[in-house]
Amino acid sequence: MLDDTHRIIAGSVLLSVIGIAYGGTFLLRVVRGHAPANPLQKSFFRAGHAHAGVLVILGLLVMVLVQSNDVAQPWATLSTGVLLAAIFVPAGFFLSVASKDPQQPNRLAP
Repeated sequence: MLDDTHRIIAGSVLLSVIGIAYGGTFLLRVVRGHAPANPLQKSFFRAGHAHAGVLVILGLLVMVLVQSNDVAQPWATLSTGVLLAAIFVPAGFFLSVASKDPQQPNRLAP
């Protein structure tokens, strides 16, 4: 079904789910007040975490569907864009409120 390269990519992406799950424990600490964060940071952390989880699963699904249906180039290559979005979209949420006490998102905001 998947060639060797895509198996390695799928395995790496599945391992990243561990990082996303660990981020969920951090998010719980923030929401419960055990980690300092203002309301803007809380909402951006929550949005970044949710986007990461959804885009990783969507990226895996798109990769498997593209590989199993022998989609022609360049569309097959563009399917990796979903996996790249799983990195860059949540990073925008997290990095835009990375300062100590931001009152508004910085230029990295989506």
